[in-house]
Amino acid sequence: MPKMKTHSGSKKRFKVTGSGKLMKQQAGMRHNLEVKAAKRKARLNQDQVLAPADAKVIKKLLGR
Repeated sequence: MPKMKTHSGSKKRFKVTGSGKLMKQQAGMRHNLEVKAAKRKARLNQDQVLAPADAKVIKKLLGR
């Protein structure tokens, strides 16, 4: 049986921390940025830990 390929879309969107948690980019930083407050943009620009239920699926796509 051949090895499973890593899901290309997933490897671009998620990164794994040293402890094994998955990080994702917060939504809402693509457009209409002039109407959003600087405080809100700073908060949205931080990476966020993926929910455990979602992480299980994504780890499978990343081959972990």
